[in-house]
Amino acid sequence: MAIGFSRFEFMIAWRYLRARRAEGGVSVMTWISLIGIALGVMALIATLAVRAGFRAEFVDTILGANAHTTVYVSPQTITNEFTDDVYVVPGRISDYEGMAVRLAEVPGVTRTAAIVKGQVMASANDSSNVAEVFGVARADLEAMPRIVDPATSMGDLERFDEGIAIGSGIARELGVGVGDRIRLIAPEGARTAFGTTPRVSAYEVTYVFSAGRYDIDRTRIYMPLAEAQSYFNREGVADEIEVFVDDPERVDDWTLALMRAAGEGAQTWSWRDSSGSFLSALDMEDDVMFVILSVLVLIASMNITSGLIMLVKNKGRDIGILRTMGLTEGSILRVFFLCGAFTGIIGTIAGVVLGVALALNVDNIMAGLNALTGGGAWQPEVRGIYRLPADLRAWDIARAVGLSLFLSFVVTIFPARRAARMNPVEALRYE
Repeated sequence: MAIGFSRFEFMIAWRYLRARRAEGGVSVMTWISLIGIALGVMALIATLAVRAGFRAEFVDTILGANAHTTVYVSPQTITNEFTDDVYVVPGRISDYEGMAVRLAEVPGVTRTAAIVKGQVMASANDSSNVAEVFGVARADLEAMPRIVDPATSMGDLERFDEGIAIGSGIARELGVGVGDRIRLIAPEGARTAFGTTPRVSAYEVTYVFSAGRYDIDRTRIYMPLAEAQSYFNREGVADEIEVFVDDPERVDDWTLALMRAAGEGAQTWSWRDSSGSFLSALDMEDDVMFVILSVLVLIASMNITSGLIMLVKNKGRDIGILRTMGLTEGSILRVFFLCGAFTGIIGTIAGVVLGVALALNVDNIMAGLNALTGGGAWQPEVRGIYRLPADLRAWDIARAVGLSLFLSFVVTIFPARRAARMNPVEALRYE
């Protein structure tokens, strides 16, 4: 039995596929199968694209406004030899300039930056908000792509040393803009004979940024490094050294090298450490969604079986005539296999076109739904990012196409074998 398909087999299969409703409603079943497969493939491609886009956008907002990894010194425990009291001294980096140079010399490290961090209460116009202050040098701030994006920022970063840069969420909640002044209140302020008093200072807002992450824009303030050292009583020290590498996805490969370069007592904390559990949940959700939508494609493909069974029943006389004319069981099998395969192929192609179109316009669709629901369809404070992106990847499209064609071909085999094994004498007995 020849394995290849003959021209007349294609011709017969295509004619059967276009059977009229009077011949048993096969054309209706064909359309139902085709539409079901197309919708299943469309949903699968669009879902995979949205999940990939969400992950890419989430990671980009992390890496665009944060270090790939940070190096810090572990807190030290000190015991008072007279009272046996135990004190925990926060880790501080005194030789931060030297450590930054050593870390920058590690192969694969693109740049380093010393920072000072602290918690404050920001207030203006009878409004207040808790904020996290990052003390950085202006050159290091200018190297953050999400912070310096001119399309989402306001103000002049050249004047950063004269004031502070705040997130758009803070600016909105406090009702301030570029040129306004806000008060920062730190619990650990000036040290006096009567103890430590809160420090209250007013700063001009010279720059307003949007990092694309709701939590960052709502809580982050950047302050010049020297001013932050003075404001938080960190004169001559830094809290952490931010490290940026050439491949953030493999940041863990640099951990040992960075710890050796930093010296004794150094620890690292990468962006994967802070967001790894969420990314793992996304990856697991991708797999689950693929399995669930694969079941939908399988259900749609099963309609091909129903249509072919009806077709075989209605074409029993034709099968008997073709067998008496000399067609082999293999030819009959290939004819009806092609009937189901045509449906699967056409439905898959239509699904790919619809899925790609939906993925490319999903952000506009979501914006329309958001407008209709008054902002309830997409909430940045819940999702963390402001938009629903889509990332069409060739691998995801290939997976969807391969799955659809595989299922379509497999479910076609059973009714095609049934047609091939039909006895021509029985098929023609009552004709």
